[in-house]
Amino acid sequence: MSLTPEIQMQFLFALRSKGVTDQQVLGAMEAVDRGQFVRGLFADRAYEDMPLPISCGQTISQPSVVGLMTQALQVSARDTVLEVGTGSGYQAAILARLARRVYTIDRHARLVREARDVFEAQSIANLTSLVGDGSFGLPEQAPFDRIIVTAAAEDPPGPLLAQLKVGGIMVVPVGQSDHVQSLIRVHKTADGLEYDELREVRFVPLLEGLGKDT
Repeated sequence: MSLTPEIQMQFLFALRSKGVTDQQVLGAMEAVDRGQFVRGLFADRAYEDMPLPISCGQTISQPSVVGLMTQALQVSARDTVLEVGTGSGYQAAILARLARRVYTIDRHARLVREARDVFEAQSIANLTSLVGDGSFGLPEQAPFDRIIVTAAAEDPPGPLLAQLKVGGIMVVPVGQSDHVQSLIRVHKTADGLEYDELREVRFVPLLEGLGKDT
C-alpha cells in the first residue's frame, strides 16, 4: 500500500481521535512514513492504527501509542534522547525529527541492522543506533534529557533513572509481560522522582542480555 494523501489524512485523523494533539508530534508523524518500517506480509497494513509483527518476535507499536508516548515525553529541539528498544526504528525516526540527538539501543542485532538501513536511506543524521543491553542504558552518553522505553519493565529501571538529567522525563511501560501494563511518565526533580500514570498499554517485556540472532 502506498501513502496517498487520502491515507495520510485518515492516518492523522486516527491519531487525533486517540488523543495525539501536539502539533509538533503530529508533524513529525506525518513526515515519517510508517510504511518504510513494515516489511513482508503486513506491509499493506502499515497505515492502520494497530501493532504489527516484525523480526525477532517483536512488534512495531500502533501509531496512536507511538504518538501518545512521544507527546508525553515533551521533547524539545535541544534535547538528547535515549530510546531503549529500537524495534523497527519507527519511534526513533520520529524522535529524531523533534530532538537534537537520539540514541537508540536494542538487544537484537538484526533489528538494529534493518532499522539502520532505513535511517541511512532517509539520511537521518542525528540518530545513532546501537546493539546492546538497553536495560543498563548507555552510560557513556549519559545523562539524557529524555528517555523512552518501548518494552515493559516490572519497575522503572534504576540504571535508566540514574542516567536521566534532573529536570528530565522518562516514559516507560510498567507491569508484568503477560498482563496489561501501565504507561508511566517519570519526572526527575532536584527533590526526587514524580510519577504519572498515563494509560494502559501492552508491550513485549524488557529483557536483559543480547538476543541470539546474528
